[in-house]
Amino acid sequence: MCSSAQNHANAARTNGCGQRLLTQAEDTSRPVMESSDGIQSSPVLCCPCDGGDMSMGDVSTRSMSRRTRKCRSLSTSSAGCSEYRRTQWLHGPSPVTTFGPKACMLQNPQAVMHIQDPASQRLTWNKPPQSVLVIKKIRDTALLLPFKELCTFLTEVKNMLVYVEKKVLQDPSISADENFAAITKKFCTFREDLDDISNRVDFIICLGGDGTLLYASSLFQESVPPVIAFHLGSLGFLTPFKFDTYQSQLTQVIQGNAALVLRSRLRVRVTKGSSEKNNGLSLINREGEGAAEEYQVLNEVVVDRGPSSYLSNVDLFLDGHLITTVQGDGLIVSTPTGSTAYAVAAGASMIHPNVPAIMITPICPHSLSFRPIVVPAGVQLKIMLSCDARHTAWVSFDGRKRQEICHGDSITITTSCFPVPSICFRDPVNDWFESLAQCLHWNVRKRQSYLSPEDDDY
Repeated sequence: MCSSAQNHANAARTNGCGQRLLTQAEDTSRPVMESSDGIQSSPVLCCPCDGGDMSMGDVSTRSMSRRTRKCRSLSTSSAGCSEYRRTQWLHGPSPVTTFGPKACMLQNPQAVMHIQDPASQRLTWNKPPQSVLVIKKIRDTALLLPFKELCTFLTEVKNMLVYVEKKVLQDPSISADENFAAITKKFCTFREDLDDISNRVDFIICLGGDGTLLYASSLFQESVPPVIAFHLGSLGFLTPFKFDTYQSQLTQVIQGNAALVLRSRLRVRVTKGSSEKNNGLSLINREGEGAAEEYQVLNEVVVDRGPSSYLSNVDLFLDGHLITTVQGDGLIVSTPTGSTAYAVAAGASMIHPNVPAIMITPICPHSLSFRPIVVPAGVQLKIMLSCDARHTAWVSFDGRKRQEICHGDSITITTSCFPVPSICFRDPVNDWFESLAQCLHWNVRKRQSYLSPEDDDY
Protein backbone atom coordinates (compact mmCIF):
# COMPACT_ATOMS: atom_id res chain seq x y z
CA MET A 1 0.00 0.00 0.00
CA CYS A 2 1.36 3.44 -0.92
CA SER A 3 1.99 6.04 1.82
CA SER A 4 -0.98 8.24 0.89
CA ALA A 5 -3.35 5.28 0.90
CA GLN A 6 -1.92 4.18 4.26
CA ASN A 7 -2.52 7.63 5.76
CA HIS A 8 -6.02 7.65 4.37
CA ALA A 9 -6.77 4.26 5.95
CA ASN A 10 -5.33 5.34 9.30
CA ALA A 11 -7.41 8.52 9.31
CA ALA A 12 -10.55 6.47 8.68
CA ARG A 13 -9.99 4.59 11.91
CA THR A 14 -11.08 7.56 14.02
CA ASN A 15 -14.02 9.89 13.75
CA GLY A 16 -14.56 13.51 14.70
CA CYS A 17 -15.36 12.53 18.28
CA GLY A 18 -11.95 10.91 18.69
CA GLN A 19 -13.56 7.46 18.80
CA ARG A 20 -11.79 4.58 17.12
CA LEU A 21 -13.63 2.90 14.24
CA LEU A 22 -13.16 -0.77 13.39
CA THR A 23 -11.74 -1.55 9.98
CA GLN A 24 -13.11 -4.36 7.82
CA ALA A 25 -10.26 -6.62 8.87
CA GLU A 26 -10.98 -5.99 12.57
CA ASP A 27 -14.75 -6.29 12.40
CA THR A 28 -15.76 -9.24 10.24
CA SER A 29 -19.41 -8.90 11.21
CA ARG A 30 -19.74 -5.71 9.16
CA PRO A 31 -20.36 -6.29 5.43
CA VAL A 32 -18.03 -5.03 2.75
CA MET A 33 -19.57 -2.59 0.28
CA GLU A 34 -18.12 -2.77 -3.22
CA SER A 35 -18.50 0.17 -5.59
CA SER A 36 -18.78 0.03 -9.36
CA ASP A 37 -15.01 0.64 -9.77
CA GLY A 38 -14.16 -2.39 -7.61
CA ILE A 39 -13.06 -0.43 -4.51
CA GLN A 40 -14.20 -2.06 -1.26
CA SER A 41 -15.04 -0.14 1.87
CA SER A 42 -16.78 -0.78 5.17
CA PRO A 43 -19.67 1.55 6.04
CA VAL A 44 -18.93 3.92 8.92
CA LEU A 45 -21.75 3.66 11.44
CA CYS A 46 -20.74 6.39 13.88
CA CYS A 47 -23.00 9.35 14.46
CA PRO A 48 -21.81 12.94 14.12
CA CYS A 49 -21.02 15.09 17.13
CA ASP A 50 -23.75 17.23 18.60
CA GLY A 51 -21.43 20.21 18.63
CA GLY A 52 -17.94 21.37 17.67
CA ASP A 53 -16.14 21.62 14.34
CA MET A 54 -13.96 18.99 12.76
CA SER A 55 -10.28 19.80 12.66
CA MET A 56 -8.17 19.85 9.51
CA GLY A 57 -6.77 16.47 10.48
CA ASP A 58 -10.24 14.97 10.08
CA VAL A 59 -10.63 16.01 6.43
CA SER A 60 -9.72 12.56 5.22
CA THR A 61 -12.23 11.03 7.64
CA ARG A 62 -14.93 13.32 6.29
CA SER A 63 -13.98 12.33 2.74
CA MET A 64 -14.21 8.66 3.60
CA SER A 65 -17.63 9.27 5.25
CA ARG A 66 -18.90 10.91 2.04
CA ARG A 67 -17.97 7.87 -0.04
CA THR A 68 -19.74 5.47 2.35
CA ARG A 69 -22.67 7.68 3.32
CA LYS A 70 -24.95 6.07 0.78
CA CYS A 71 -24.68 2.88 2.86
CA ARG A 72 -26.13 4.67 5.92
CA SER A 73 -29.85 4.79 6.39
CA LEU A 74 -32.87 5.00 8.65
CA SER A 75 -32.44 1.47 9.96
CA THR A 76 -28.67 1.53 10.48
CA SER A 77 -27.44 -0.35 13.52
CA SER A 78 -26.27 1.57 16.55
CA ALA A 79 -23.15 -0.54 17.03
CA GLY A 80 -20.73 2.31 16.33
CA CYS A 81 -21.60 4.57 19.30
CA SER A 82 -22.46 4.26 22.96
CA GLU A 83 -25.62 6.30 22.39
CA TYR A 84 -26.73 6.39 18.77
CA ARG A 85 -28.28 9.63 17.51
CA ARG A 86 -30.19 9.61 14.24
CA THR A 87 -29.44 12.29 11.72
CA GLN A 88 -31.72 14.04 9.30
CA TRP A 89 -30.27 12.54 6.13
CA LEU A 90 -30.61 8.88 7.10
CA HIS A 91 -33.79 8.19 5.19
CA GLY A 92 -33.62 4.76 3.60
CA PRO A 93 -33.44 1.09 4.65
CA SER A 94 -29.86 -0.07 5.06
CA PRO A 95 -28.49 -3.08 3.18
CA VAL A 96 -27.05 -4.33 6.49
CA THR A 97 -30.40 -4.30 8.33
CA THR A 98 -31.54 -7.61 9.83
CA PHE A 99 -34.99 -8.57 11.08
CA GLY A 100 -34.68 -11.09 13.87
CA PRO A 101 -31.95 -13.76 13.89
CA LYS A 102 -32.30 -14.94 10.27
CA ALA A 103 -34.25 -12.52 8.08
CA CYS A 104 -32.86 -9.63 6.07
CA MET A 105 -33.80 -7.60 3.02
CA LEU A 106 -32.99 -8.95 -0.41
CA GLN A 107 -30.25 -6.69 -1.76
CA ASN A 108 -30.88 -4.93 -5.04
CA PRO A 109 -27.64 -4.47 -7.01
CA GLN A 110 -29.30 -1.89 -9.28
CA ALA A 111 -30.27 0.42 -6.41
CA VAL A 112 -28.19 3.60 -6.64
CA MET A 113 -30.06 5.78 -4.13
CA HIS A 114 -30.05 5.34 -0.38
CA ILE A 115 -33.83 5.74 -0.51
CA GLN A 116 -34.82 2.37 -1.93
CA ASP A 117 -37.67 1.94 -4.36
CA PRO A 118 -40.57 0.41 -2.36
CA ALA A 119 -41.17 -2.09 -5.18
CA SER A 120 -37.64 -3.50 -4.69
CA GLN A 121 -38.09 -4.27 -0.98
CA ARG A 122 -38.09 -8.05 -0.87
CA LEU A 123 -37.66 -10.57 1.93
CA THR A 124 -34.89 -13.14 1.89
CA TRP A 125 -33.52 -15.58 4.47
CA ASN A 126 -29.91 -16.09 5.49
CA LYS A 127 -30.97 -19.53 6.74
CA PRO A 128 -34.29 -21.39 6.43
CA PRO A 129 -36.69 -20.25 9.20
CA GLN A 130 -37.36 -22.80 11.91
CA SER A 131 -39.33 -20.94 14.59
CA VAL A 132 -42.45 -18.81 14.43
CA LEU A 133 -44.38 -16.70 16.93
CA VAL A 134 -48.16 -16.95 16.65
CA ILE A 135 -50.07 -14.04 18.18
CA LYS A 136 -53.77 -14.57 18.72
CA LYS A 137 -56.30 -12.04 19.88
CA ILE A 138 -57.27 -12.91 23.45
CA ARG A 139 -60.87 -13.75 24.39
CA ASP A 140 -62.05 -14.06 20.79
CA THR A 141 -63.88 -17.36 20.27
CA ALA A 142 -64.05 -16.79 16.51
CA LEU A 143 -60.26 -17.24 16.33
CA LEU A 144 -60.09 -20.61 18.10
CA LEU A 145 -60.62 -22.75 15.01
CA PRO A 146 -58.20 -20.75 12.77
CA PHE A 147 -55.61 -20.78 15.58
CA LYS A 148 -55.76 -24.55 16.02
CA GLU A 149 -55.71 -25.16 12.29
CA LEU A 150 -52.74 -22.86 11.78
CA CYS A 151 -50.69 -24.34 14.64
CA THR A 152 -51.37 -27.88 13.42
CA PHE A 153 -50.17 -26.92 9.95
CA LEU A 154 -47.00 -25.29 11.28
CA THR A 155 -46.01 -28.14 13.61
CA GLU A 156 -47.16 -31.20 11.65
CA VAL A 157 -46.63 -30.10 8.04
CA LYS A 158 -43.87 -27.50 8.25
CA ASN A 159 -42.09 -29.01 11.30
CA MET A 160 -41.61 -25.58 12.86
CA LEU A 161 -41.12 -24.62 16.49
CA VAL A 162 -44.14 -22.54 17.51
CA TYR A 163 -43.98 -19.86 20.22
CA VAL A 164 -47.27 -18.91 21.88
CA GLU A 165 -47.96 -16.57 24.76
CA LYS A 166 -48.73 -18.47 27.94
CA LYS A 167 -52.04 -16.69 28.56
CA VAL A 168 -53.32 -17.86 25.16
CA LEU A 169 -53.05 -21.50 26.21
CA GLN A 170 -54.89 -20.74 29.47
CA ASP A 171 -58.09 -20.28 27.50
CA PRO A 172 -60.45 -23.11 28.62
CA SER A 173 -61.45 -23.75 25.01
CA ILE A 174 -57.82 -24.62 24.25
CA SER A 175 -56.66 -26.24 27.49
CA ALA A 176 -59.74 -28.52 27.63
CA ASP A 177 -59.39 -29.71 24.04
CA GLU A 178 -57.88 -33.21 24.29
CA ASN A 179 -57.50 -33.54 20.52
CA PHE A 180 -55.34 -30.38 20.47
CA ALA A 181 -53.29 -31.37 23.52
CA ALA A 182 -50.71 -33.23 21.44
CA ILE A 183 -49.99 -30.02 19.52
CA THR A 184 -49.81 -27.75 22.57
CA LYS A 185 -47.15 -30.00 24.13
CA LYS A 186 -44.82 -29.00 21.28
CA PHE A 187 -45.29 -25.27 21.91
CA CYS A 188 -42.78 -22.95 23.53
CA THR A 189 -44.52 -20.47 25.82
CA PHE A 190 -43.46 -17.06 27.08
CA ARG A 191 -44.80 -14.26 29.28
CA GLU A 192 -44.97 -10.62 28.28
CA ASP A 193 -42.38 -8.35 29.99
CA LEU A 194 -40.79 -11.38 31.66
CA ASP A 195 -39.35 -13.64 28.94
CA ASP A 196 -37.05 -12.43 26.17
CA ILE A 197 -37.74 -14.04 22.78
CA SER A 198 -36.04 -11.41 20.63
CA ASN A 199 -33.39 -13.80 19.26
CA ARG A 200 -35.49 -16.94 19.19
CA VAL A 201 -38.24 -16.12 16.67
CA ASP A 202 -37.62 -16.14 12.91
CA PHE A 203 -40.95 -14.60 11.89
CA ILE A 204 -44.33 -13.66 13.35
CA ILE A 205 -47.90 -14.57 12.42
CA CYS A 206 -50.73 -12.33 13.67
CA LEU A 207 -54.33 -13.53 13.89
CA GLY A 208 -56.81 -10.76 14.57
CA GLY A 209 -57.08 -7.05 13.84
CA ASP A 210 -54.64 -4.18 13.74
CA GLY A 211 -54.18 -4.43 17.51
CA THR A 212 -52.37 -7.76 17.16
CA LEU A 213 -49.71 -6.14 14.97
CA LEU A 214 -49.30 -3.30 17.47
CA TYR A 215 -48.94 -5.86 20.24
CA ALA A 216 -46.36 -7.81 18.25
CA SER A 217 -44.35 -4.61 17.82
CA SER A 218 -44.37 -3.97 21.58
CA LEU A 219 -42.81 -7.39 22.27
CA PHE A 220 -39.61 -6.47 20.39
CA GLN A 221 -37.75 -3.41 21.62
CA GLU A 222 -34.97 -3.81 19.06
CA SER A 223 -34.78 -5.91 15.88
CA VAL A 224 -38.21 -7.18 14.80
CA PRO A 225 -38.71 -10.39 12.78
CA PRO A 226 -40.88 -10.22 9.63
CA VAL A 227 -44.61 -10.10 10.35
CA ILE A 228 -47.42 -11.63 8.29
CA ALA A 229 -50.84 -10.48 9.52
CA PHE A 230 -54.13 -12.24 8.72
CA HIS A 231 -57.30 -10.20 8.81
CA LEU A 232 -59.58 -11.75 11.43
CA GLY A 233 -60.52 -8.58 13.32
CA SER A 234 -62.78 -5.58 12.87
CA LEU A 235 -60.85 -3.07 10.72
CA GLY A 236 -57.83 -4.82 9.21
CA PHE A 237 -56.00 -1.80 7.82
CA LEU A 238 -52.63 -3.34 8.72
CA THR A 239 -53.62 -6.97 8.05
CA PRO A 240 -53.75 -7.53 4.27
CA PHE A 241 -53.95 -11.35 4.20
CA LYS A 242 -57.11 -13.45 4.24
CA PHE A 243 -56.98 -16.65 6.23
CA ASP A 244 -58.62 -18.76 3.49
CA THR A 245 -55.30 -19.12 1.64
CA TYR A 246 -52.95 -19.22 4.65
CA GLN A 247 -51.16 -22.43 3.59
CA SER A 248 -49.98 -21.12 0.22
CA GLN A 249 -49.17 -17.68 1.66
CA LEU A 250 -47.07 -19.11 4.50
CA THR A 251 -45.30 -21.50 2.16
CA GLN A 252 -44.28 -18.57 -0.01
CA VAL A 253 -43.04 -16.60 3.00
CA ILE A 254 -40.99 -19.55 4.29
CA GLN A 255 -39.42 -19.93 0.85
CA GLY A 256 -38.55 -16.20 0.86
CA ASN A 257 -38.70 -13.44 -1.75
CA ALA A 258 -41.90 -11.83 -0.47
CA ALA A 259 -42.69 -8.12 -0.70
CA LEU A 260 -41.96 -6.02 2.41
CA VAL A 261 -42.99 -2.66 3.74
CA LEU A 262 -40.79 -1.22 6.47
CA ARG A 263 -43.03 0.44 9.03
CA SER A 264 -40.91 2.92 10.96
CA ARG A 265 -41.33 3.17 14.72
CA LEU A 266 -40.75 5.94 17.23
CA ARG A 267 -38.14 5.60 19.93
CA VAL A 268 -39.66 7.26 23.00
CA ARG A 269 -37.82 8.04 26.22
CA VAL A 270 -39.80 9.18 29.26
CA THR A 271 -37.58 10.79 31.88
CA LYS A 272 -38.80 11.40 35.40
CA GLY A 273 -36.61 13.82 37.30
CA SER A 274 -35.76 17.27 38.56
CA SER A 275 -35.83 20.31 36.29
CA GLU A 276 -33.88 23.52 36.03
CA LYS A 277 -34.67 26.97 34.65
CA ASN A 278 -32.91 28.06 31.48
CA ASN A 279 -33.99 31.26 29.71
CA GLY A 280 -37.42 30.97 31.21
CA LEU A 281 -37.90 27.42 29.87
CA SER A 282 -38.11 24.27 31.92
CA LEU A 283 -35.37 21.88 30.81
CA ILE A 284 -34.28 18.50 32.12
CA ASN A 285 -31.02 18.49 34.06
CA ARG A 286 -29.09 15.77 32.23
CA GLU A 287 -26.54 15.48 35.03
CA GLY A 288 -29.03 14.51 37.70
CA GLU A 289 -32.03 13.21 35.80
CA GLY A 290 -34.28 10.65 37.37
CA ALA A 291 -35.50 7.29 36.19
CA ALA A 292 -36.12 6.85 32.46
CA GLU A 293 -38.10 4.31 30.46
CA GLU A 294 -37.91 3.64 26.71
CA TYR A 295 -40.62 2.43 24.35
CA GLN A 296 -40.80 1.43 20.69
CA VAL A 297 -44.02 2.84 19.23
CA LEU A 298 -45.53 1.79 15.91
CA ASN A 299 -48.57 4.07 15.69
CA GLU A 300 -48.42 7.15 17.88
CA VAL A 301 -47.53 8.85 21.14
CA VAL A 302 -50.54 10.69 22.58
CA VAL A 303 -50.20 13.43 25.20
CA ASP A 304 -53.57 14.53 26.58
CA ARG A 305 -55.06 16.42 29.52
CA GLY A 306 -56.34 13.28 31.21
CA PRO A 307 -59.20 13.70 33.71
CA SER A 308 -58.50 17.42 34.16
CA SER A 309 -61.09 19.93 32.99
CA TYR A 310 -58.35 22.44 32.07
CA LEU A 311 -56.67 22.72 28.70
CA SER A 312 -53.41 20.81 28.37
CA ASN A 313 -50.42 23.14 28.29
CA VAL A 314 -47.22 21.49 27.03
CA ASP A 315 -44.09 22.84 25.35
CA LEU A 316 -42.86 21.23 22.13
CA PHE A 317 -39.12 21.33 21.32
CA LEU A 318 -37.50 20.28 18.04
CA ASP A 319 -33.77 19.53 18.20
CA GLY A 320 -33.53 21.61 21.37
CA HIS A 321 -35.47 24.65 20.09
CA LEU A 322 -38.89 25.62 21.41
CA ILE A 323 -41.33 25.31 18.50
CA THR A 324 -44.66 26.02 20.12
CA THR A 325 -46.78 25.62 23.22
CA VAL A 326 -49.74 23.29 22.74
CA GLN A 327 -52.94 24.50 24.36
CA GLY A 328 -55.89 22.21 23.77
CA ASP A 329 -56.90 18.66 24.50
CA GLY A 330 -53.46 17.29 23.67
CA LEU A 331 -50.95 16.34 21.00
CA ILE A 332 -50.37 13.33 18.72
CA VAL A 333 -46.87 12.42 17.50
CA SER A 334 -47.26 9.62 14.98
CA THR A 335 -45.42 7.55 12.40
CA PRO A 336 -46.65 7.31 8.80
CA THR A 337 -48.27 4.01 9.80
CA GLY A 338 -50.08 5.83 12.61
CA SER A 339 -51.23 8.61 10.28
CA THR A 340 -54.27 6.52 9.33
CA ALA A 341 -55.19 5.90 12.99
CA TYR A 342 -55.77 8.58 15.66
CA ALA A 343 -54.00 11.27 13.62
CA VAL A 344 -56.37 11.17 10.64
CA ALA A 345 -59.33 11.28 13.04
CA ALA A 346 -57.86 14.52 14.42
CA GLY A 347 -57.57 16.07 10.95
CA ALA A 348 -54.10 15.02 9.79
CA SER A 349 -53.11 13.81 6.34
CA MET A 350 -52.54 10.16 5.48
CA ILE A 351 -48.90 9.28 4.71
CA HIS A 352 -47.57 6.12 3.08
CA PRO A 353 -45.41 3.99 5.44
CA ASN A 354 -42.39 4.30 3.14
CA VAL A 355 -42.28 8.09 3.57
CA PRO A 356 -39.60 8.99 6.16
CA ALA A 357 -41.48 11.44 8.38
CA ILE A 358 -42.91 12.20 11.81
CA MET A 359 -46.38 13.75 12.11
CA ILE A 360 -47.33 16.30 14.76
CA THR A 361 -51.08 16.71 15.16
CA PRO A 362 -52.84 18.81 17.82
CA ILE A 363 -56.01 17.48 19.43
CA CYS A 364 -58.73 20.15 19.48
CA PRO A 365 -56.27 23.07 19.70
CA HIS A 366 -57.51 26.35 21.15
CA SER A 367 -56.28 28.14 18.02
CA LEU A 368 -57.69 28.38 14.51
CA SER A 369 -54.23 28.43 12.92
CA PHE A 370 -52.70 25.40 14.65
CA ARG A 371 -52.63 22.88 11.81
CA PRO A 372 -50.98 19.41 11.69
CA ILE A 373 -47.41 19.42 10.38
CA VAL A 374 -44.96 16.83 9.04
CA VAL A 375 -41.27 16.95 10.03
CA PRO A 376 -38.35 14.89 8.68
CA ALA A 377 -37.62 11.53 10.18
CA GLY A 378 -34.59 11.74 12.42
CA VAL A 379 -35.33 15.02 14.19
CA GLN A 380 -35.54 14.88 17.96
CA LEU A 381 -38.75 16.06 19.58
CA LYS A 382 -39.13 16.80 23.28
CA ILE A 383 -42.43 17.39 25.06
CA MET A 384 -42.54 18.91 28.54
CA LEU A 385 -45.25 20.28 30.77
CA SER A 386 -45.23 24.08 30.60
CA CYS A 387 -44.06 25.83 33.73
CA ASP A 388 -47.38 27.68 34.03
CA ALA A 389 -49.56 24.64 33.27
CA ARG A 390 -52.58 24.43 35.57
CA HIS A 391 -52.56 20.64 35.71
CA THR A 392 -50.50 17.58 34.81
CA ALA A 393 -50.74 15.73 31.49
CA TRP A 394 -50.98 12.07 30.54
CA VAL A 395 -49.16 10.08 27.86
CA SER A 396 -49.82 6.72 26.20
CA PHE A 397 -47.92 4.67 23.62
CA ASP A 398 -49.98 2.87 20.99
CA GLY A 399 -52.84 3.06 23.50
CA ARG A 400 -50.84 1.26 26.22
CA LYS A 401 -48.57 2.02 29.20
CA ARG A 402 -50.56 5.14 30.08
CA GLN A 403 -48.86 7.31 32.72
CA GLU A 404 -48.95 10.80 34.22
CA ILE A 405 -46.50 13.55 33.23
CA CYS A 406 -45.67 16.13 35.89
CA HIS A 407 -43.48 19.24 36.03
CA GLY A 408 -39.85 18.31 35.45
CA ASP A 409 -40.68 15.21 33.38
CA SER A 410 -39.84 15.04 29.69
CA ILE A 411 -40.80 12.91 26.68
CA THR A 412 -38.09 12.58 24.01
CA ILE A 413 -39.16 11.20 20.63
CA THR A 414 -37.21 10.35 17.49
CA THR A 415 -37.39 7.80 14.68
CA SER A 416 -36.33 4.34 15.82
CA CYS A 417 -33.51 2.38 14.18
CA PHE A 418 -35.67 -0.76 14.33
CA PRO A 419 -38.63 -0.73 11.91
CA VAL A 420 -41.31 -3.40 11.67
CA PRO A 421 -40.92 -5.42 8.43
CA SER A 422 -44.50 -6.12 7.43
CA ILE A 423 -45.03 -8.69 4.65
CA CYS A 424 -47.23 -7.40 1.83
CA PHE A 425 -49.99 -9.22 0.00
CA ARG A 426 -49.02 -7.63 -3.34
CA ASP A 427 -46.63 -4.70 -2.84
CA PRO A 428 -46.34 -1.70 -0.47
CA VAL A 429 -48.16 0.77 -2.74
CA ASN A 430 -51.10 -1.38 -3.88
CA ASP A 431 -51.70 -2.78 -0.39
CA TRP A 432 -51.88 0.72 1.09
CA PHE A 433 -54.37 2.09 -1.43
CA GLU A 434 -56.41 -1.09 -1.16
CA SER A 435 -56.63 -0.56 2.61
CA LEU A 436 -57.67 3.07 2.11
CA ALA A 437 -60.49 2.02 -0.20
CA GLN A 438 -61.70 -1.06 1.66
CA CYS A 439 -61.26 0.00 5.31
CA LEU A 440 -61.57 3.79 5.30
CA HIS A 441 -63.74 4.12 2.15
CA TRP A 442 -61.41 6.82 0.88
CA ASN A 443 -63.03 9.07 -1.76
CA VAL A 444 -66.17 6.98 -1.94
CA ARG A 445 -69.13 8.92 -3.33
CA LYS A 446 -71.95 8.60 -5.80
CA ARG A 447 -70.60 9.10 -9.31
CA GLN A 448 -71.76 12.06 -11.35
CA SER A 449 -74.12 11.02 -14.15
CA TYR A 450 -73.02 11.11 -17.76
CA LEU A 451 -73.92 14.26 -19.70
CA SER A 452 -75.07 13.54 -23.26
CA PRO A 453 -74.60 16.06 -26.09
CA GLU A 454 -78.33 16.70 -26.14
CA ASP A 455 -78.32 17.61 -22.45
CA ASP A 456 -75.48 20.06 -22.97
CA ASP A 457 -77.88 22.65 -24.33
CA TYR A 458 -79.69 22.96 -21.00
